[in-house]
This record gives sequence, C-alpha cells and structure tokens, in this order.
Amino acid sequence: MRIPPTDFRPYRTADGSYTLRSELWDVFHHSVVGAVNESTHVFIKAGLEAVERSNVDVLEVGLGTGLNLLLTWIRCLEGKCSVRYTALEPFPLPVATLEELRYCEDLAWPGLHEPFLGLMTCTNENWNEVTGGMNFRKLPLNVSDFDQNEAYDVIYFDAFGPNTQPELWTLEVFQRMHRALRHGGLLVTYCAKGSVRRTMQTAGFDVERLQGPPGKREMLRGRK
Repeated sequence: MRIPPTDFRPYRTADGSYTLRSELWDVFHHSVVGAVNESTHVFIKAGLEAVERSNVDVLEVGLGTGLNLLLTWIRCLEGKCSVRYTALEPFPLPVATLEELRYCEDLAWPGLHEPFLGLMTCTNENWNEVTGGMNFRKLPLNVSDFDQNEAYDVIYFDAFGPNTQPELWTLEVFQRMHRALRHGGLLVTYCAKGSVRRTMQTAGFDVERLQGPPGKREMLRGRK
C-alpha cells in the first residue's frame, strides 16, 4: 500500500473549514469548495441519515482528519442516533496536525476538542464509550486486511482517490465491503468515476448516482 506523505498542511476551504493539502502528492483530504459541506453531504446526509435507523453501526475506510467521525458524534449528541463507529486508519495523523484544523471550534462544539483528540490519537483497539451515545474504535488496518460479515449498516468509503491510491478501489476491496454490510446497508463515497461504479456493481452493489456536494456534479451510493 502506498504510504501517505508527511507534508500535509492545513488549507482553508471555501466554506471556511480546513482540510489538509500535500504538495508531494498534490492532493487534499477534502474538497477545496468546502470540507464540512462535502463531509456532511456525502457521509452524513447520504449515508448515516439515509439508513433511517436509530442505532447504527458505521465503518469508515480512511479516518484521516476525523471530520466524518466528529460530524457523526455531533448527530449523536443532538439525540438523532446512537452509533458504534469503527475506523480503519493504518497511517494516523500526528496530534499537532489535528490541532491546527480547529474543527470543534469552527463547528461551535469547543468542548469536544480534547475528547475528540483523545479518540483520534488512541492507540488501543478496544471500544471507547463516549458521551452522547457513541462507541468508537480505531483499527490500524488496511482495508485489504479487514474482513467481517454483515456487521455494518453504512460504510463511509473516504480513502484517497483511485488515481492516488488505486489499490484501495479494487474489486477485491469492494467485495470485502459488500460482505461487511448487512442486507440493505449503504456504502457512500465522494468518488463518481465510471470505473469505480462498475467495480462496485460487479462486487454486488446496487449503485446509484446522486447529486454531489457543492463543486462536484455527482457522488456514488451502493446498497446491498
């Protein structure tokens, strides 16, 4: 697996929230049109809320900056759902980088800053129970090494794009994701490439194109 570079630096996106940019890879962790807007549209609205369950098992492929985790946790704190959240992240970001993103402050939840950093930097693989009805665990695994059957209601597939890390967008990976979902479960991704859509379909997903977040025409959602 291609190891991410170490030159990621904060970059303010058009909605005011931060993402990270690497000059070496010439990639961003989120859309430059709006990090929070993109994560909310793709993973919360089209994923978490679309499963229409009060108790949700979430799998995230690519924890990265933790923005999807934080937005999910806020939904729990607002009383909208309870979540068991498993994140796969073999290359966690250093705490100094996470500090610079200021997500909790920008989202008007400054009291979550320290506990959020605690979750992002935890080194055990056990379940961590946090306030608001969420349980979280972080596994230092590549998605190609993860294998579970019918354990999740929604998958946030938020890996770097297929041009950057093509090994994460293969038929074998999406077959693993299909097995990991319960019947009726959803996989959501910001990516809308035709090759990815066809690979998901071959893996067994019923795939639909949805309107993308601001600045992007489409996204993909697969249902088991």
